[in-house]
Amino acid sequence: MDHASAADLLERYKRAWETFDGDAWTDLFTEDAEYHRDPFDPPMVGSNALRAYLLKLAESQDQVEMTVERHWAVGETVLAAWHASFVQVPTRARVRVAGFMTLEVGDDGRISRYRGWWQRRETPAAG
Repeated sequence: MDHASAADLLERYKRAWETFDGDAWTDLFTEDAEYHRDPFDPPMVGSNALRAYLLKLAESQDQVEMTVERHWAVGETVLAAWHASFVQVPTRARVRVAGFMTLEVGDDGRISRYRGWWQRRETPAAG
């Protein structure tokens, strides 16, 4: 995985999240991919779990904007610092998230393991 290929993969990740495109989302990952959203919980595993996760996000998030601030490619691992914002659907609160992700990528260019850490700040909707 070189720097440019890592940038392309991260851009596809960003677009899939921002548009809640389930096919594009699951295409990013291997069939048995592990998605470690929280380091203290068991991972989501497999395409069905990852698609269900994105559908859950689509129900609770609106106006998602993600930016990868910087990324590195080391062997078959991609490391990325990122931030995002979205509107929480039920409350209309603005949520800002800053985080770091590691992606283990197979020979086919698909993610086999995702690990993420982030901080979240919520600003109540004006009203």
